[in-house]
Amino acid sequence: MEFIIKSGNPEKQRSACVVVGIHEPRKLSAAAEQLDKATKGYISNILRKGDIEGKIGQTLMLHNIPKTLCDRVLLVGCGKERELNDTKYRKILSTTIKKLNETGAMEAVSFINNINIKGRDTAWKLRETVTITNDTLYCFDQLKSKKDKTRRPLRKVVMMVPSRRDLAEGERAIVEGNAIAAGVKLAKDLGNLPGNICTPTYLADQAKALGKTYKSLTVKVLEEKDMKKLGMGSLLSVSRGSRQPAKLITLEYKGDKKNGKPIALVGKGLTFDAGGISLKPPTAMDEMKYDMCGSASVLGTIKAICKMRLPINVVGVIPSSENMPDGDANKPGDIVTSMSGQTIEILNTDAEGRLILCDALTYTEKFKPDCVIDIATLTGACVIALGKHASGLMGNNQPLVNDLLNSGKTAGDRAWEMPLWDEYQEQLNSNFADMANIGGRDAGTITAGCFLSRYTKKYRWAHVDIAGTAWKSGAEKGSTGRPVPMLTQFIIDKCKD
Repeated sequence: MEFIIKSGNPEKQRSACVVVGIHEPRKLSAAAEQLDKATKGYISNILRKGDIEGKIGQTLMLHNIPKTLCDRVLLVGCGKERELNDTKYRKILSTTIKKLNETGAMEAVSFINNINIKGRDTAWKLRETVTITNDTLYCFDQLKSKKDKTRRPLRKVVMMVPSRRDLAEGERAIVEGNAIAAGVKLAKDLGNLPGNICTPTYLADQAKALGKTYKSLTVKVLEEKDMKKLGMGSLLSVSRGSRQPAKLITLEYKGDKKNGKPIALVGKGLTFDAGGISLKPPTAMDEMKYDMCGSASVLGTIKAICKMRLPINVVGVIPSSENMPDGDANKPGDIVTSMSGQTIEILNTDAEGRLILCDALTYTEKFKPDCVIDIATLTGACVIALGKHASGLMGNNQPLVNDLLNSGKTAGDRAWEMPLWDEYQEQLNSNFADMANIGGRDAGTITAGCFLSRYTKKYRWAHVDIAGTAWKSGAEKGSTGRPVPMLTQFIIDKCKD
């Protein structure tokens, strides 16, 4: 998809389609007013006939508009002007792109980004146009023998800005938007691949491919023998039940010439989670291929920052394994020793994500990070608590948590803070080891965070539970690429500090 920034009047655009907004009730946007004036009231006459009210989700395609240079004009409902917000703006963009892709226009000039969104500037609106366009047009069909092809798909979007003074800022917005979109696409593609293709070895190979593409990136993969020497008994206990060898993947991006402390991203990479001996129920078990979406988000975020060449240092750490039932798999009641020396009683083998993450979090200390953010499809309890809209967030440093919350709001990839109080730690007590790997039915998301917190005392840390947000089920089943937008925005913001 090609994106171009221009300034000018709608009636003077020589294009297959010009897009303007209509507010509810039947109110012309500024660009629509310009077009209406140039066409001697053509647009307002259409509105009086009641063909479009202006509600979000409505569109109306017009052909052969007099005194214009375009083939078509697409009217897009933008809702009530005073009620416009980030979420509604994204719905307007998605509706616009879907309609344009159906028309066969192939290219369009859009004035939608000129509508007013409270608290958002032109650059933000342009960047959202780029990311939402790519998100809307995303399709995963690489494993289908027969692909559904749009005959004349949308290939170019020209985004109009109010003034030539906005052009330079607009170009930067396109660069950011394209980079984030590329990172999201990588995360989606990896998430949507089945477990027989996307194995720990496959993830390691994808990381190595990124390292070959970007000179600023160094990739290293530890094998099971290396992890054994490091004492990663917790991580390796999970991979024992699988025929696929575990991998510990590290990616070091160096964009800061001053060698500043890196931001560390730690992503859970369970390429398939059958639950181990504590076998999951068969319903929707196929979706457990998405249990590696934390690792996919780390790879996607690093790809985005590489494309933007951000002046900052970032480390990605990905512990990757499968969790399968086998004669050598973890058993309920087993006790393992983590890299930190702390012992863990495994009461449920399906609480394995924290077992691989804890060793990865200890390993991350070697990079002397400024802060550490782990990302994991960790608990079904998070879906019960927050549904599919917000990721769960907790941490040991309130400024870090606040920064992530704000980044999520900006990027439309929101999280919600959950408590990490000492009272919850008692639920992890074990009679036989330093801790149990589960804390009972109550507050499952929080006690999982409490477990991880015991391995993060040496640095500022935040935990993002994406069990509810990493993928969609049902008719729209597929990876969402979250939280790549939030993480990338967080890193962009840190570059400005």
